Amino acid sequence: MKILFLIIAGTLPAAVPAYERAFEKTSVGTIEIKTLPERTVLIAQRDHSYFDENNDLFMNLFRYIQKNDVAMTVPVKAEIEPGKMFFYVGEKDLTKKLKDSEYVRVRVEPELNVLSIGIRGGYSEKNFEQARKKLFDHLEASKEWKTSGPAYAVYWNGPYVPGFMKQFEVHTPIEPKRKVEQKE
Repeated sequence: MKILFLIIAGTLPAAVPAYERAFEKTSVGTIEIKTLPERTVLIAQRDHSYFDENNDLFMNLFRYIQKNDVAMTVPVKAEIEPGKMFFYVGEKDLTKKLKDSEYVRVRVEPELNVLSIGIRGGYSEKNFEQARKKLFDHLEASKEWKTSGPAYAVYWNGPYVPGFMKQFEVHTPIEPKRKVEQKE
């Protein structure tokens, strides 16, 4: 009973720190097009897959934001091949002169149109691949949009949230399909 209480209490809004959101969350079970705003990001990278053992990307970013007194934000973006993790810089920290370090790069990502699917479940490679497949099946049926880049994960919850309660998204950048003029 005590464990159940801790799990439930850990999911209540009052029990979770209120972090600034870089953009709005896609609801679980929903596929939608959204425009992500231009944002400053902190990026840690490795040479192999994001899902390979002992991913040290989070700790590199965490040490950077602690050292530079940067507030945590949500979500965290993860590119899969090669593995990259992105923290979004919040509005109040944009005036800081953040500089590249040995393990973290500072960049500005431009505004981007994406197709997004909202998912509930653990942050595993299997769950990512299942969501990616659903997203690309949906996109394949579209007459208006096509992908313009690789899919990536967007993670909304920290490690203290049980896997079955976590929410994530898979995004793929999109662009309009061009209409082919028929010759007469």
